Parts: sequence; structure tokens; C-alpha cells
Amino acid sequence: MPGRPSELFDSHVHLTDERFAGETDQVVSRAREAGITSMVTVASNAGDAAEARALARRCGIHSTAGIHPHSASNWAADEMDAVRALLAQPEVVAVGETGLDFHYDNSPRAIQRESFEAHLDLARDTGLPLVVHSRAADADMIEVLHHRGSSVRGVLHCFTGGDDLFDAGLAADWFFSFGGMVTFKSFAGQAQLRRVPWDRLMLETDAPYLAPVPMRGRRNEPAFLTHTCAAVALVRGATPEETARRTTRTARAFYGLG
Repeated sequence: MPGRPSELFDSHVHLTDERFAGETDQVVSRAREAGITSMVTVASNAGDAAEARALARRCGIHSTAGIHPHSASNWAADEMDAVRALLAQPEVVAVGETGLDFHYDNSPRAIQRESFEAHLDLARDTGLPLVVHSRAADADMIEVLHHRGSSVRGVLHCFTGGDDLFDAGLAADWFFSFGGMVTFKSFAGQAQLRRVPWDRLMLETDAPYLAPVPMRGRRNEPAFLTHTCAAVALVRGATPEETARRTTRTARAFYGLG
């Protein structure tokens, strides 16, 4: 494992995923040993959000509440009522994960868009930040950014979009988060990664998905964020320590943690 910076913030992890069942305390402990001092466990639906909040409270971390575009087919008023209620809890620091995924199309696109709009409303009304998933939906996401981006504080998480979406995100003053894919040989976003201002750049694992090299093929976990930090530092011509310090500061500002 690369040298351990004194402080790292995993801005996006899914600790309620079944692949962590029975191990979350150990996973959080390993993360802290690796220098990950803060993390946000991100929800995929209302039931998951309730579990994430309980886990966050037990482990002394943070969580979100929202409905992933893959689950948007189940979007309904009572689900959103449950999400809204959870947003009032102190452990819950953001709305989401929401957004658009036209790669898998697990939910009809019109319903994904309707759910996304409802989450945008929640973020605007509560003043909480918005965690956004965007895959193969650049044109629609750009439209949303042009019309509604300035009304909320959002992050395009695990960013892999094209230059037009990247520019629209910058213009809307949104944040960008990068994960283990920056360590892959196939990663093509180096120029974008270099252009993100430090005060808009965050790191994430998206665990248990997308484990970084040299852990690729294994279940990802927050402790592996050190590898992503080292790769981002290399691309940006910075040290891992500076990268950790600056991205942690940005994540804390994004999530309103001081």
C-alpha cells in the first residue's frame, strides 16, 4: 500500500451492500488504520437509506438518502416521503444517489428523469448537497445542469463523462469525484482530472465496486482509497499528502461538515 497520508475522505462508498454484510465494523476499522478519517455511505433507495443512516450512527460516519436511477421504477410519493424524513437526521448529509443511467436502462428513462427532478427539488428545498450518478446520459445531464444546476450544490460522482458534460459541470460550479478508475490503463480522463480546481475535487472508492490497481478484481473497500489518492496526485503533479489534504477539505465543504 502506498504511503499513508494523515487524512483522507472517502466521499462515496456503499457500506450497506450485501458484500459487506457482517463486516462493516472491520471495514471501517481498516479504513481508519489506512488514514481514511471520514466517509459517506451512499444510499440507493429509501430502505437502504434507513440502513445507511443506522450504520452511520453506529460507526460515527455519514450517510445520504435517495433513490438510485436503477431503482427509479420503484419511485413513488411514499418513497420520497421516507427519503425526506431521513434528510432531517444529523447523520444524513446529502440527497442521493440520484441521476440518470442510460447505459443499463434498468428503469425507463422518463421515470429516471422524473425521479431526478424530484431529488433536485429536495436538494433545493433542504439546502443539502446532491450526489449524482451519470452514465451514458451526457446530453440529458447537460440539459439539467443548464436549467437547474445553479440551484443546488451537486457532485458528478465517479466522473467518466465527456468534455461537454465536464464543461457544463464546471460552469454550474458543481463538484467532481474520481475513484479507482483513475488507476486503470483504460482511464482517459487525465486532462479533465488536471483541470478540476482543488476546491471542486473529491476522492471516492464507490466500494464495493471499482477496486483500484493493484487491488483490481477484489471487493473494493475504503482502505484502498490510498491507491486512488496516489494516482490522482501523479496526474496532477502533486504529492499524495497535498492531494489528501485538499480533497478532504473539499469533501468536508461539499457535505457541510465544516
